[in-house]
Amino acid sequence: MDGLGHRLRASLRLKRRRGGSRQDNLREAAKEPERAPEHCLSTFAGGQHFFEYLFVVSLKKKSSGHDYEPTITYQFPKRENLLRGQQEEEERLLSAIPLFCFPDGNEWAPLTEYPRETFSFVLTNVDGSRKIGYCRRLLPAGRGPRLPKVYCIISCIGCFGLFSKILDEVEKRHQISVAVIYPFMQGLREAAFPAPGKTVTLKSFIPDSGTEFISLTRPLDSHLEHVDFRSLLRCLRFEQILQIFASAVLERRIIFLAEDLSTLSQCIHAAAALLYPFSWAHTYIPVVPESLLDTVCCPTPFMVGVQMRFQQQVMDSPMEEVLLVNLCEGTFLMSVGDEKDILPPKLQDDILESLGQGINEFETASEQLNEHVSGPFVQFFVKTVGHYASYIKREANGQGRFQERAFYKALTSKTNRRFVKKFVKTQLFSLFIQEAEKSKHPPAGYFQQKILEYEEQKKQKKSREKTVK
Repeated sequence: MDGLGHRLRASLRLKRRRGGSRQDNLREAAKEPERAPEHCLSTFAGGQHFFEYLFVVSLKKKSSGHDYEPTITYQFPKRENLLRGQQEEEERLLSAIPLFCFPDGNEWAPLTEYPRETFSFVLTNVDGSRKIGYCRRLLPAGRGPRLPKVYCIISCIGCFGLFSKILDEVEKRHQISVAVIYPFMQGLREAAFPAPGKTVTLKSFIPDSGTEFISLTRPLDSHLEHVDFRSLLRCLRFEQILQIFASAVLERRIIFLAEDLSTLSQCIHAAAALLYPFSWAHTYIPVVPESLLDTVCCPTPFMVGVQMRFQQQVMDSPMEEVLLVNLCEGTFLMSVGDEKDILPPKLQDDILESLGQGINEFETASEQLNEHVSGPFVQFFVKTVGHYASYIKREANGQGRFQERAFYKALTSKTNRRFVKKFVKTQLFSLFIQEAEKSKHPPAGYFQQKILEYEEQKKQKKSREKTVK
């Protein structure tokens, strides 16, 4: 059995009752894990496979009535000679994908114009790991009314910008012939996913165009490679983004509404990315299929995106303590009411001041903009919980024990302490600390780098103050 088949058997156990319906499969694939060891979609080392599958999902008319049903019409690689258990696992995955590619229901009609949309969805496995579907929905080449189709790449790697470029190449080849896609995707599948800041170059032959060289570069700052903050900034004010962040930090229920799939998926990924170095470990559905709209009634935390056409359905659903964000109007349709009071006031002011400084300089440079937006939120966590490593006491066997009470009492600011006492009770923080307890040394990542920089700044400030005295 090859590596892909083994990974499918080992890690794609989408939860489903034996004999469950297709909707059960969807619901279980999207729901939260009971225990999630690691949920970051973007902290990947180099050397992994780029993707597991490429699908083309088309609309096929049902035998009864006028509705259409999304159906997989192309698949690469094709899986044959699978064992029974593997076949069942693959069927669970495949049954979920079409409805996530067409989450807006079955009432379609042939079109002559349709705006291209690039979006993504997330499937959660039984072990808490996640797989991402990168989608490009468009009208295929041709004349006269046509139905849109979706190219969908399934990968465990979070890098939206890079996969958007891959979808460009797939789309270009599909206009010529489906057969031209195969060698390109085969070459991609055999190439190693580059390390942060590195580039992989693929050689691909296209009839009538000759050999092309395609360069795929991974951003240097890997914790932001699955996000583009531009949509979120276009839709909402800084103050509103701060309130969404505050709600997410306390693991509340958040619903985003928007007309198009691209805006929904980009905004929900951006909201989740603000939590770095922590990762949202609950129900997370960038675009909720119509058949799963009752997700908004769940009593547990969730972060979901819903198309505007289902707004009334959502508003009529029994919901408690929900932040309902209308991205089209830039308003909150529902809120708990205390969102402005969750975070310490001084730190809120620091975030808003940093966000406002020179924001117009980054309108076209997405990587610089991402760093500019993310930076103040990373600093927030540095100032509130950046001292965590000093309060993990090691036993003789190397196992760490987090000293929670001493940790939050170490904060001199009462407002910071009050916030942290709540934050340490969240699953966001618990999962982070569990990983830190297992590790004998703090991870040498971006967050640790910012902690060290902050501590050095404090030392220099103290030194200057002593000199003045």
